[in-house]
Amino acid sequence: MLFKAIASAAVIFCFVTPAVATVQPGDWTAEQERLLADAEATLADNPNDADAMIWKGRRLGYLGRNDEAIAILEAGERLHPDDARFARHIGHRFISLRRYQDAQSAFSRAAALSAHLPDQVEPDGLPNTAGTPVSTLKGNIWYHLGFAHYLQGEFTASARAYAGAAALAHNADAAAAALYWLYLSLRRAGDDDAAQEVLARVDARWAPIENGIYQELALCFRGQVDCDAILTRARAAQGVDYATPVYGIAVQRLLAGDRTGARMLFEEIIAREAGRPFGRLAAEMELQLLPQ
Repeated sequence: MLFKAIASAAVIFCFVTPAVATVQPGDWTAEQERLLADAEATLADNPNDADAMIWKGRRLGYLGRNDEAIAILEAGERLHPDDARFARHIGHRFISLRRYQDAQSAFSRAAALSAHLPDQVEPDGLPNTAGTPVSTLKGNIWYHLGFAHYLQGEFTASARAYAGAAALAHNADAAAAALYWLYLSLRRAGDDDAAQEVLARVDARWAPIENGIYQELALCFRGQVDCDAILTRARAAQGVDYATPVYGIAVQRLLAGDRTGARMLFEEIIAREAGRPFGRLAAEMELQLLPQ
């Protein structure tokens, strides 16, 4: 069985977690606008270059200009139909627009195009504080394909995709994120035994650079970390640093049978988080699935 085969691997990843830099929202936006201008200038000099088209699309996406991002990425895909990177980033933009079936189709296309190729580290558009990319092209394709299925309540399909992402994980960050969502997908699909095997693979000794919250939530699910402390800390944050942990605690309550407590947290996320971090999108899906 795929899940059991993947769960049998035991790899230890060790990293030093860097200090977190503080960036003000205005500074961040101004920097992204500058980087977008640079990407546009590069593309103007190289109008058919795949890298230039991808980076313009990525920069537009970071600024929330998703329709424009998709337009340039789709133009790039027409010029470079064998380059899986275009479908990968088109899918991500479709997720931001809540077009989950379209995202699923794009990621499936990217998976097929990249199947015969070796994996490669994906350059960061929003670098972490260590300046170290932690994800790969194929890992991102399978990870986000899993999320496209998850957001449609297709938990068996999302588990299959996240199992693919976990199999490609080459460091603590990739492993923590893929195993966390694989665990949730398996639990929601009713495969509790496989889910517990996956959860056991998350190592408390890991020190992820970016995805420490997924490791911490997994340890919370195992009873090794105080879930309420995670919730309290998250409520002092915003954006993804708020939505991701609060969604995780909400699902932990849901899986424990506390539908009322879970609903309250899902509704809190919707009321407070106006952006589109994954936790917000997932909370929207949960409220559609929960009985009134």
